[in-house]
Amino acid sequence: MTVGYGKTPLIRDIALQVKRGEIVSLIGPNGSGKSTILKSVIRQLELMGGAVLLDGKSMRAMTDTEIARRLSALMTERIRPELMTCRDVAAMGRYPYTGRLGLLSREDKSRVEETLELVNGLDLADKLFSEVSDGQRQRILLARAICQDPEALVLDEPTSFLDIRHKLELLDILKKLVKTRNVAVFMSLHELDLAQKVSDYVVCVSDTGIGPCGPPEEIFTSPVIRKLYGITRGSYQAELGCLELEPVRGKPQVFVIGGGGSGIAVYRRLQRQGIPFAAGILHENDLDYPVAKALAAEVIEEQAYMPVREETYRRALAVMEGCGQVICSVKAFGPMNEKNRELARLGAEKMRKMAGENRPETEKL
Repeated sequence: MTVGYGKTPLIRDIALQVKRGEIVSLIGPNGSGKSTILKSVIRQLELMGGAVLLDGKSMRAMTDTEIARRLSALMTERIRPELMTCRDVAAMGRYPYTGRLGLLSREDKSRVEETLELVNGLDLADKLFSEVSDGQRQRILLARAICQDPEALVLDEPTSFLDIRHKLELLDILKKLVKTRNVAVFMSLHELDLAQKVSDYVVCVSDTGIGPCGPPEEIFTSPVIRKLYGITRGSYQAELGCLELEPVRGKPQVFVIGGGGSGIAVYRRLQRQGIPFAAGILHENDLDYPVAKALAAEVIEEQAYMPVREETYRRALAVMEGCGQVICSVKAFGPMNEKNRELARLGAEKMRKMAGENRPETEKL
């Protein structure tokens, strides 16, 4: 399909398929066209070319009621119904099944209660929709969409306005819908870490059109994300699914002995304070390693699964001797890290001499 506004095409040659029982997520920078694609799929915008098929049938040939019984949507537009309770709003999802008078049957009412329970919204049912929080409204609107018993669910940034807890709850609900009811979910997400964890298939949307598409493990790599978002400062760490700021350049002033994730908080603290630091000795498969590579002025590294070689140790020792402070964030050393144990011992001696007094054997964070 081709989508856009007025007579101006925004993205051409879009060919996507969303299967029942999977979540397909659109990612990309603001203004790239993710919402335009979703609005075109649900007929909020008229297609400029091509077609959208719902279970093999063109949606152009389907009535609104036919579509509403098979596809529901949760978009970013905020609705503010007057004097409607949250139960009333959720019940709107049953209207495709009620006929012209809009009267809910006992089965419809039961379906509403089940859906409110699914989204943890029963405690909100009798409250006015206009008086609950943005996050609570999002859950009720999701309940409305689920009440339609859709085969396909389209969502535009569904985690917007939600705190961490409710983001996780909403995505957990979507995963349950996909697995238990075999629903197809097609949505846009801004949070890359969440998209990486919840998506079965990812579509990159940029100013130039549709980019790489594939499973999360193929899309969430540093080169793909850097190119997609035009990242010129800082970095995206694919191993941890997180963003890191620019490192502090210059001769290292602090030597950090880390590992196993223990050094990450230290690296970020030193970066915030504008202090250039060195990190080591880190194996290339260590949890600390990607963050250290992003933030440290220098990283002394060793091959994965290999004992620390003497030459690597000597290099680390030389760098440490040039630093004015040594921080060891490791509480215990394994057999592969005996050289780091020795570095920590020498670092502690260095700190005691500089301080002119006895201190613990290792400097702890």
